[in-house]
Amino acid sequence: MKKPLIVANWKMNPISLAEAKRNFEIIKRGVRNIKNVETVVCAPFVFLPALKAAKNLKLGAQNCFFKNKGPFTGEVSPAQIKSLGCQYVILGHSERRKYFKENTEIVNRKIKAALEVGLRVIFCVGSESKKPGKEIKYQLGKGLQGFDKSIFNSLVLVYEPVWAISTTKNKATATPKEALSGFLYMKKVLEKLFDKKTAREAKIIYGGSVDSKNVKGFLGEGLMSGGLVGAASLNPKEFIRTVIEAGKS
Repeated sequence: MKKPLIVANWKMNPISLAEAKRNFEIIKRGVRNIKNVETVVCAPFVFLPALKAAKNLKLGAQNCFFKNKGPFTGEVSPAQIKSLGCQYVILGHSERRKYFKENTEIVNRKIKAALEVGLRVIFCVGSESKKPGKEIKYQLGKGLQGFDKSIFNSLVLVYEPVWAISTTKNKATATPKEALSGFLYMKKVLEKLFDKKTAREAKIIYGGSVDSKNVKGFLGEGLMSGGLVGAASLNPKEFIRTVIEAGKS
């Protein structure tokens, strides 16, 4: 197994630049000597200029627009993100779909724009149902429309059971077995969209209340290649523990 990918998604946190810099520095020191895990912090746009990628810690953004410049008030382009030292960008997150009505056709355009400037894409595919089905099939089909299998050189998929995200009211948590169900279903869809080899080699990570206590289960029994960490990433020491545990899987 290639080294797992653990991504911190800070979402719209923290409140101040001082706290963002402090948390980032703690994480930077904590993962400095962890060589068997690829670690990424995806921070809000306003903090990115103050955060510098370092040994064993990469920087990412949580969204981007599908144009590199122009009259698009309030948007941030892939080229602008790249210029700040980011290597990754999260696209298609369920919160973007829910609160900002971002459909999969728009996500497809964003993926294309991000790849064109050399960013690596973390493409979230979400399901409201505990049993993955047509939502996953639709999002993968439309999101990857127009791409060939070479896209997987620069793209990581996220299985995101929306009902298990840490910000949901029901506070449900998926089991590794439920994660495995989503993993296997996504692989079947990818096989139909591309081919068996591409499906087998495509990297899928898990996103939904990941922390240091359950990450090994998702990477082991769940067969995931890593995790997208939300709430637990806001505590830098807990995030470091999550990275350490992922390295043991």
